[in-house]
Amino acid sequence: MNAAWFRALYTGGVIAFLAAPLIVVAGVSVNSQRSLVFPPEGISLSWYAELFVQSDWSSALINSLLIAIGAGLLAVAIALPLAVHAWATKSLLARALFGLGVAPFMLPPVISALGFMVFWISFGLYGNMLATVVSHGIFLVTLPLVTISIGLADLDELMIEAAQTLGADRRTVFRTVLFPMIRPYLVSGFAFAFVLSLNEYIIAYMVAGFSVETLPIKIFNSLRYGYTPIMAVVAVMFAAISACVFGLVGWFGNLPRLLGAERT
Repeated sequence: MNAAWFRALYTGGVIAFLAAPLIVVAGVSVNSQRSLVFPPEGISLSWYAELFVQSDWSSALINSLLIAIGAGLLAVAIALPLAVHAWATKSLLARALFGLGVAPFMLPPVISALGFMVFWISFGLYGNMLATVVSHGIFLVTLPLVTISIGLADLDELMIEAAQTLGADRRTVFRTVLFPMIRPYLVSGFAFAFVLSLNEYIIAYMVAGFSVETLPIKIFNSLRYGYTPIMAVVAVMFAAISACVFGLVGWFGNLPRLLGAERT
């Protein structure tokens, strides 16, 4: 009984420790006063409306969503053929290509950001939204590459051989057998890339500067003019989007396997 009580107390303490910052930020976001104080001085949801009413904040929100969606799609488009090629051939070249796909996420973000900045300045595309999308897509390609590779590792290769025996060519095998089986892992990889791109600051700032403001950049710029609860609103929105996305991944996908567990 003592061990059970200790386990419950320890678990509750960990949950409270992790939830405390979110509770504070959520409380600040409903503050009726123009200040970041907790407990809130009055309850109001006006700052949530301000996020969509104020043109500078709504523009930053749209930029963040467009960049995150584009980067997620680009990361998946790069990762899918790379993962399938590495799985199908298992050659030394395929392993080297797989290593290149994993390398961007292993480097410190500031190093990658500096490299992207120099590259886009050289081509005259610094401060362009497309440059930010491409930079995020390349930097985050590791996430869908890993998730898709995990899905491919769980495939029963006898099904592929059976389809080939029945006369299906490589394109038909991919469309009717391979792709439907790895679709949850592909969607999971897109979800991971989308959430991280939405919250990413360093690469977006060094590639786009102040030309294309995303929400993280907008928060940083706003700090020079004072602290308002709308910053907490953005943080709450980021947390809610992340919770919804990862909740859907856990509901429809094999979340323990995606997090590195053995085959389930």
